[in-house]
Amino acid sequence: MKTIFFTAILLLAVSCKNDKEKTVSEKLVLTDSSTVKKDPVQTENSSDPMEEIKKEYAALQTQLKAQKLSSKGFTYNCNDERSGKVTFYSDQKGIRIIEHSYDEYSHFGSTEQYFIKDGNLFFIFKKDTGWNFDGGTPEKPITKDDITESRIYLQNNKPIKCLEKQYSIRSNATEKPSPDKIPGKETQCNTDELIKTYQALLKNKDQKGEIKCL
Repeated sequence: MKTIFFTAILLLAVSCKNDKEKTVSEKLVLTDSSTVKKDPVQTENSSDPMEEIKKEYAALQTQLKAQKLSSKGFTYNCNDERSGKVTFYSDQKGIRIIEHSYDEYSHFGSTEQYFIKDGNLFFIFKKDTGWNFDGGTPEKPITKDDITESRIYLQNNKPIKCLEKQYSIRSNATEKPSPDKIPGKETQCNTDELIKTYQALLKNKDQKGEIKCL
C-alpha cells in the first residue's frame, strides 16, 4: 500500500515539473517572436524609398520657399544657340539644390532642378516648354505652349521610377490646366543626358558672372 502511495506522489511531481518546463518554453517562444517583430534593422530595410524621397523633397522645398538656403550662381550664353542661368542653393552641409533654366532660339525652353542629399542626387524635376503660333491675327496672335514635366526618383544615384505629365496652354484660354491635377504616367527612365548636365553644372559651381557654353 505504501508503495502505491509513494508511486502516486512521484508521478504527480514529474507531471508538475513537465508543466512548468512547457510553460517556460512557451514564454521563450513568445518573447523571441516579439523581439523579431521589433527588430529595428528589419524596420529600416522595409521603408519605402519613394516615401523617403518625397519627404526629403518636401523638406527642401519648405527651406527654399522660406529663403533658408544661401544662393549663388552664374549665367551663360552660347551665341545663337542657347542662353541660360544656373543657381546653387546650399545649407551648412553643402549644395542641396541646383536650378538650371535655359532658352533656345527655336521656340523652346527648359527648367531643371536637381535635389541632393549627402552629396548624392535623389530627385530631378524637369519642365520642357515648346511654343508655336496657333491662330489669331498678326496684331493679336495666339500662341500655344506644349509642356512636358518629368519627375525622376533616384536611389544610390540610380533612377528607380520616372513619371511624366504632358499638357498644353493657349494664350487666350480663360481657364488653364492645373498640373497638380494631371496624373503622372510612368515612363522608361533615360537619365544619361541629365546626369551629364548635372556633372557639368557641379564642375562650374565656382563660376561667377557670365561665361560661355557649359
